[in-house]
Amino acid sequence: MSTYPRRQVLGAAALAAAGATVALSAPPAAARSGGAAAPGPGWVQVPAPVPVPLDAQFDNDGIDTASARGGDFDGSGYTFPGEELPTGSVDVDGVSFVLASSAAGARNNVVALGQRIDLPKGRYLSALFLTAGSYGNASGTATVHYADGSTTTAGLGGSDWYSGGGPLSVPYRYTPDGTKDMHPVGLGTAEVWMDPQREAVALTLPVTNPAEAGRTSLHIFALSLQPAAQGRALALRDAHSTSSLLESSGAQSVEATVVNAGTLPVLAGDDVAVSVDVPGARTVEPARIRRLDPGEQARVRIGIRNRAGTTPGTAHSGAVTVHGRGQRVTSATRELTLGVPDYRPTDASLAGHQAPYWFHRAKFGIFIHWGVYSVPAWSPVGAQYAEWYWNHMQSPDNAVYAYHAQTYGKDFAYDDFIPMFTAERFDPRAWVELFRDAGAQYHVLTSKHHEGFALWDTKVSDRNAVKMGPRRDLVRELFDASRKYTPELHRGLYFSMPEWFNPDNPWTGHGPRNPYTLEPLPYTGYTTGKDYVEDYQARQMLELIHGYDPAVLWCDIGGANDSLTVLAEFFNHGKNRPKPYEVAVNDRSGIAFHDFTTPEYTTYDNTVVAKWEASRGLDPFSYGYNKATPDDRYMTAEEVVRSLVDIVSKNGNFLLDIGPRADGTIPEIMQTRLRETGCWLRTNGEAIYDTTYWSRMAQLGEDLRFTVRENEAFYIHSLTEPGSTLTVEAPVPVRSGDKVTMLGHDRPLTWTTRGGSLVIDVPEAARKAGRYVWVFKVEWHG
Repeated sequence: MSTYPRRQVLGAAALAAAGATVALSAPPAAARSGGAAAPGPGWVQVPAPVPVPLDAQFDNDGIDTASARGGDFDGSGYTFPGEELPTGSVDVDGVSFVLASSAAGARNNVVALGQRIDLPKGRYLSALFLTAGSYGNASGTATVHYADGSTTTAGLGGSDWYSGGGPLSVPYRYTPDGTKDMHPVGLGTAEVWMDPQREAVALTLPVTNPAEAGRTSLHIFALSLQPAAQGRALALRDAHSTSSLLESSGAQSVEATVVNAGTLPVLAGDDVAVSVDVPGARTVEPARIRRLDPGEQARVRIGIRNRAGTTPGTAHSGAVTVHGRGQRVTSATRELTLGVPDYRPTDASLAGHQAPYWFHRAKFGIFIHWGVYSVPAWSPVGAQYAEWYWNHMQSPDNAVYAYHAQTYGKDFAYDDFIPMFTAERFDPRAWVELFRDAGAQYHVLTSKHHEGFALWDTKVSDRNAVKMGPRRDLVRELFDASRKYTPELHRGLYFSMPEWFNPDNPWTGHGPRNPYTLEPLPYTGYTTGKDYVEDYQARQMLELIHGYDPAVLWCDIGGANDSLTVLAEFFNHGKNRPKPYEVAVNDRSGIAFHDFTTPEYTTYDNTVVAKWEASRGLDPFSYGYNKATPDDRYMTAEEVVRSLVDIVSKNGNFLLDIGPRADGTIPEIMQTRLRETGCWLRTNGEAIYDTTYWSRMAQLGEDLRFTVRENEAFYIHSLTEPGSTLTVEAPVPVRSGDKVTMLGHDRPLTWTTRGGSLVIDVPEAARKAGRYVWVFKVEWHG
């Protein structure tokens, strides 16, 4: 049997009545717990996962070898390399899966098209899958069937295999002609919650698309079931060391997921704690679990410090152990890296970094697109990005081509807008105080967009806001104001990796030119003859890192880069800051490594455990200011709040964009929407900030979302105004003695459980106290 530790990866998790993709079960027996003994008195052993053969359902050959060809995973002839993937029994952090053969012509996965899979009759906590999506992240609704004829529905998904992450990640894929495409591809994990009070007999897969070019399909490679333990039981999953520091103590964090795999709840009196025993370090901050209902999961962080003489980066085998009621419950032996050594410019070294905890807590940020494009500020409303004005000008078929000629004339070059980008009314203090009042926890300014005009005092080109246009260091002014007037906000910078018309490396394939005559034009302020990456791009990124100290580096587009070197310096530079202070980078720097993914003008359908951040403008479809957009086309505050709640319930952050005018003023409609959002957050923010997703489901139907404040409270978000009662047909973690309230309405609400549902009485006064989204809090006691 091959054994693979789980890595945090992009993967879809549950919708209604489903578990999150925190996959991979705890060690079910001593052999999977590093030789651990049986749990102490009062605790029972967690049964081993049960692999379910899928041979009868397999309908796709997605794995080839160099000598055995003929597969077609995605409908375009690409396949996984069989030389790199195991076959047969494979253990992924304690869960046994069975992977099929990669022999020529052998089918080894099933494309989800609504097939019914018979299960060994039993009571299970969850179904765990090895999955992958082709042509995008794939998801849909699965149905669990029980012996009594009842069903539950659940979201099941898989991340795009081309994202390269996953517990089974390989360095290349085979092309249709059998050559190696040296881009990592991978299998991810997904988990569907099942009702352990009922005997499951079958599972119906979601209906996605056949495996065809350009169509998103969900592929299932393996399925295992996690039986429920009868009694008080805890399982330990995904235990691993991290490079992150706990903000409470500055100690290095070891992370793990604890699952209540039994039929009895964990309460404060059970005194459950998780600690680490490893040579060379000691536990200084154990993780405590005060409330965990059957089937629930808690992501915990244990703080450790190196002992004297232990060099950062030292690897030792150690035990992550759960204790409860004075007894040892379960344990997992793992190879742990002790301390955080300097990062090196290699894939392997950067892979140890992850999104900092402040970024997980923050949830809401403000994106600011501001540059020379803010002068013309025009595109067809809701159709294309206004900040792409210069690029749109190049195409006779684009509306901007005709608009520019009619408005400015065919001889008016894009760079002629630079003197008109004045920032004369830019008030950085007003900006950051607006962001604070909106309830944002961080802001990200475009330091340089694809037009190549830098908003800071870059030394490698005169094409910047200090030498031309405003003749001010706009990044410096904003950051200084933020540090002085809103020090609680984290500051980030957007940076475009390529430039459309940079003569030394034009993204479009040509330097600047008159789109009507095709005559070449100067790239104002720029001296050609540079190595674009080494002499220009990387140097500008390092200027931002060392000169402005951003907490987030939000890269865009990718392409040619030296990001391994730049990001290693970005992370190491943080070592000069007060501890703990950590930084984050997104997934667009041109390399596989990232701390978070960035869907734009869209979100994920289900929970994604690997950190993500959705962005969009208040504008219907533009980040930069579009003067053609009427006020009634901007997002309403209700739409902003509902988007925020939906994103946060699925483990995302929401980076909401505004587009200031060229003079530095923020349109009044944008200010109004931000302040209205902030008003809602002042009442309901405790259900947003520093919360996590519910491991069983992200949403119930169209109107209900859920968040959790671990050990403290459970929140139900109603996206529509409730009636006199709110019925939640889901296994809400609520017990006798718990207090239910609605945020903004201080009086306790009457509630009961009925037929497995939570029913809350909602008086008229409570309904009137809410707005946009009504948030109900289950405050845990005992």
